[in-house]
Amino acid sequence: MAGTALRRSGRPRAGGKRAREGRGRSSTLAAASLGTVFLVASVASYFFVISSRLDVPNLFVAVSILALQSFLVILIVRYILLIWFAYLDRLEYDGAEDAAFHPLVSIIVPAYNEARVIDASLAALLRLRYPRYEVIVVDDGSTDGTYGRARRWGGQHGPASMQVLRQVNGGKARALNAGIRRAMGEIVVCIDADSQLAAGSLAAMVRHFRDPAVGGVAGNVKVKNRRNVLAGLQALEYLEGLNMVRRTLGFFRIVNIIPGPVGAFRRAALEQIGGYDPDTFAEDCDLTVKLLTRGWKIRYEPRAVSWTEAPERIHDLVRQRYRWTRGLLQVAMKHRRFLFSFRGGAATTFVMWYLCFESIIWPAMNVFGNAFLFVVASAYGFSAVHAFWWAQLTLLDLVAAFFCVALERESLALVLYSVVYRLSYILALDVCKVLAGLDEMLGTRMVWGKLERIGA
Repeated sequence: MAGTALRRSGRPRAGGKRAREGRGRSSTLAAASLGTVFLVASVASYFFVISSRLDVPNLFVAVSILALQSFLVILIVRYILLIWFAYLDRLEYDGAEDAAFHPLVSIIVPAYNEARVIDASLAALLRLRYPRYEVIVVDDGSTDGTYGRARRWGGQHGPASMQVLRQVNGGKARALNAGIRRAMGEIVVCIDADSQLAAGSLAAMVRHFRDPAVGGVAGNVKVKNRRNVLAGLQALEYLEGLNMVRRTLGFFRIVNIIPGPVGAFRRAALEQIGGYDPDTFAEDCDLTVKLLTRGWKIRYEPRAVSWTEAPERIHDLVRQRYRWTRGLLQVAMKHRRFLFSFRGGAATTFVMWYLCFESIIWPAMNVFGNAFLFVVASAYGFSAVHAFWWAQLTLLDLVAAFFCVALERESLALVLYSVVYRLSYILALDVCKVLAGLDEMLGTRMVWGKLERIGA
């Protein structure tokens, strides 16, 4: 695989790197192959179950069981496609950097009451390996001393310069736009104030912009505070539920969300679409959709790792996911014309439908399926169908978790969370998503809500 040789003690170790790449691809292929075998077995077992004679009491129960079984097949096919296209993206991946392509990069850091985490985040930015870049911190009317802490980092720091701006509280989108207006770089990188970028993130993302059709690059978001079970479950969710999807969509250059913790943009593309809009609670998704409607390619870069702080309390997690879901639904409504029209391109239409599937269709089916099987199936003795539903979903998560761990070379301990992940964690989040969807339909008033940082 092309790329610069890793050096230790001043000696090139290109052979060692190729060997590690070979082992990484082999383990990923093994995971993909094993996963496909398990998923095909799932399809076979599905047909075995539906071929069994069930004494259904009425039409509603019969139709419900058929709908749930059919939806399960859709999920199995979805996982097969995600695994294989993610694997193809891994095969296609070329981490080579162009020594002659190092445009000025501007990093925008919007911050509101981030005093506990801002120092660590800015310190990480000054450790980035890149020839020349600027950091623009935009304090959005903080009241906890964030601005004072950030100001101490102002000035020139080797290849990096840092400036700190302050504005009246106007929201994250307006803070990002303020930073973009001040930025001088051809490439603009936006990160959250609690994020800590890996040292090679800039170079890894910038190389994609050699292609003039690329308008944005999504980074790899990982949980850094894995100190309890809840944080560990979120680490698995980021790995399996978010990054695997981004890698798959990245294979087609249509990543659906460039995440807030780390994303890079071509400045010309941002200017073309007018920057961030403050009219949704998912400004990152809204911006990505706008880029796709203008025909820009969106890539995924696994080496651009952003370590972010995940909620460690259930209350904070529910508030966060409630806001995410309502924000995604707001984006879907805002761009609903592309659901039934190809004016923004077939890729945009696909992304919009996938957004609706992940935000409301799949959560609603999961909640309905569990409620139906627990009440109706238990009452009529369909315990086998209930067990089959749980077992298949758990199997899907185990397969996906194993594949993603191999793909990202993560800790195998994350795979152990898979059973709890399906039995409680995802179901609880899906209930939250369904309630958020109902509130959005009813027009229930909502405020942004500040996630309290721990500073882990």
